[in-house]
Amino acid sequence: MTTASLGLRSSGSYGSLQQQQFQNGGSPFQASPPVPPRKPPKMFKEKEGLFLWICKFAPRKKIGMMLLCVVSAAVFLWVLYVGKGEDTQELIMSMNSGVFPPDTGQIRHIDSIEKNDVGKIASIESPPPPPPPLAYFKGYTLPPGNPCEGFTLPPPPADKKRTGPRPCPVCYLPVEQAIALMPDAPSFSPGVSSLTYIHEENLSKSEFGGSEFGGYPSLMQRNDSYDVRESMSVHCGFVRGARPGHQTGFDIDDSNLLAMESCRGVVVASAIFGAFDLIRQPQNISEYAKGNVCFYMFVDEETENFLRNSSELDSSMRIGLWRIAVVHNLPYDDPRRNGKVPKLLLHRLFPNARYSLWVDAKLELVVDPYQILERFLWRKNASFAISRHYRRFDVFVEAEANKAASKFDNASIDFQVDFYRKEGLTPYTRAKLPISSDVPEGCVIIKEHIPISNLFTCLWFNEVDRFTPRDQISFAIVRDKIREKTNWTLNMFLDCERRNFVIQGYHRDVLERWPPPPPPGAIAVVHPPPPVIDETLPYVSASSFVTSPIKKIPTKRGRERKSRRHRKVIPG
Repeated sequence: MTTASLGLRSSGSYGSLQQQQFQNGGSPFQASPPVPPRKPPKMFKEKEGLFLWICKFAPRKKIGMMLLCVVSAAVFLWVLYVGKGEDTQELIMSMNSGVFPPDTGQIRHIDSIEKNDVGKIASIESPPPPPPPLAYFKGYTLPPGNPCEGFTLPPPPADKKRTGPRPCPVCYLPVEQAIALMPDAPSFSPGVSSLTYIHEENLSKSEFGGSEFGGYPSLMQRNDSYDVRESMSVHCGFVRGARPGHQTGFDIDDSNLLAMESCRGVVVASAIFGAFDLIRQPQNISEYAKGNVCFYMFVDEETENFLRNSSELDSSMRIGLWRIAVVHNLPYDDPRRNGKVPKLLLHRLFPNARYSLWVDAKLELVVDPYQILERFLWRKNASFAISRHYRRFDVFVEAEANKAASKFDNASIDFQVDFYRKEGLTPYTRAKLPISSDVPEGCVIIKEHIPISNLFTCLWFNEVDRFTPRDQISFAIVRDKIREKTNWTLNMFLDCERRNFVIQGYHRDVLERWPPPPPPGAIAVVHPPPPVIDETLPYVSASSFVTSPIKKIPTKRGRERKSRRHRKVIPG
């Protein structure tokens, strides 16, 4: 048997050992079965070739250094990759088992990275949390034992010589306590949370009434403005121009506008147009209020000239506490209607202020503003306060009184009242309680600048702009229409309480007709009033009068004389 019959290869690298065994006389059957030769793999050949290439070029200096760097980098990357995989696998196993291996800071660092990554992924996938609910001022109660807690109004003094309106006692907190109780958050605005104002350049006249300054709102727009909802846009004066007071009518210098925008707390404001009044300085004002409250007096050019001629106003544009703001390009010919702009639209002139106190120019403020705000707004948890009329409670009675006093054109007053009557306004009765009156004494307005109170004064101004400037007539219809849609209430306090913190004066024309006061120490001479002459009677000369003796009228002497004259004598 030959090697060919055994299937053995006679040549090759793996066949030389078997051939030597056969040649030495060994039996093939006693030897282990021959291993079939294998072809060397291609990768081994490539590695062998690469090894020979490295051995060939490694002695060269530059190539050797390069090869050493490449090998070192490869080893470093391989160790880093293997170590990271093992540590991550161990970390995952330990997190699943709840037991962390006692390792050094590397696992803690990975732990923080993993946690941060999970937090980032969660923040991306989950929506952001809702914002916290807005905080609102909800009022407060005075502590037990406070003198104002159980304060009741005493009965009016019995003075038969004085029957007109008079002030009554009001319990104010000390100024320091009132300032400390100033709310940090605004009051809740029921019904409306966002209020914007209509701006128009191209205006068209409405059905009746109105002005360019007010924007000529139509009756449809008027009715829509009383449909109170969360987001509203209404007419509120200043419909033209970039911002209120700048090319809108009722224009104010930019320096004053910037200062007015910087008022972020309390504003006390008044106005004089047509040099109708004299400036009265506030009294009993705390140092804190002098430094933090904005006192503004709005005047027209005529009043400015009068103040300069009387040497009251200089280049500082200040008179006492009042900062004088001159208004140009007045929107109305009637000074009384011009005065309604700052009276009802202070929230537009002072967009960043929180509270405002309007005082007519004929009044002198004698109580600190913070005490007034605490007493009539914060303590009552109200956002609007105004005093009721001291005598009249009914709009229809007020309208007749305005006509009798020639306050405005009678036909215009009748038209306004008839319009309100058709809209459902009824005479005031006790059935309207807790509403205490339909007629305010509008010379003082205390207000918090929130959307619902701003809406009220905007709509009140729109009525003054459309109808007569007698704001006492239009007050009730605006209040009642808003109350139909919301539960908003306002504080109508007593007129005698208003007279406690303001002193009523007289207009300038009345004061100028009075004689000057006598010097100190002089004896005042009281002259009798002049006789009243009725010119409708015919003239009678003095010679035609016939004197006649004056007949003495007998006087009764009482019961004694009567009993003496009617004494009966009974005969004996």
